Amino acid sequence: MTKKSSKSAVQAAAAPAAPASAKAGKNKTAPLIVEDVHNAPSPAEASVGQRTDAAHEGGAFNQLVNHHYLTEEQFGIVSETLQRNLSTSICLYLKFKKYHWDIRGRFFRDLHLAYDEFIEEIFPSIDEQAERLVALGGSPKNAPSDLDKYSVVRVPTETVRDARTQVADLVADLSRVGKGYRDDSGTVDDAEDHATADLYNGYAATIDKIRWMLQAMMDDEQLN
Repeated sequence: MTKKSSKSAVQAAAAPAAPASAKAGKNKTAPLIVEDVHNAPSPAEASVGQRTDAAHEGGAFNQLVNHHYLTEEQFGIVSETLQRNLSTSICLYLKFKKYHWDIRGRFFRDLHLAYDEFIEEIFPSIDEQAERLVALGGSPKNAPSDLDKYSVVRVPTETVRDARTQVADLVADLSRVGKGYRDDSGTVDDAEDHATADLYNGYAATIDKIRWMLQAMMDDEQLN
């Protein structure tokens, strides 16, 4: 995987999939918009090598950190993936919560409960990724501006109540996140951090399962 990328590639990877219109009428089916994840720029490919952890921002204390068995170059690669995936996981949690609160209609109960079930599966990864970064001599950034900068998932600011629109948007996000974990697993494995690669493989399996369950709901013609 190349460690060089243009500024435009970074911006393309960070840009979220455009959600279907929240104004679709009751009898209209909102289109399912899912990125072509095989050809889309990978977040991992686009931003490897960037300084993303607070441990390298100066200060006497931060100079005492070490990266255990990783070289400085290897740590730079691994820390970029951990910061990005940590930010993405937090934003994905917030997005599920936003849709959990806003859902209306005949599928209210099903999705209201399902979203919280999915959150329970995703939530542990937040602390695990942050602590993995700290264990390797980094320091996570988690200010709202940092989350917005590094996450590949955008938390909606508008209210979306339509079930199909919500589910289609989440499927698109999960498609991108799952591929990102798959790619990042290979990236950190090449950097000789096999433990983080194992974490990413587990997260990818969880994301793939949730995506499958939501995508299966799209087959219901009544999902409006």
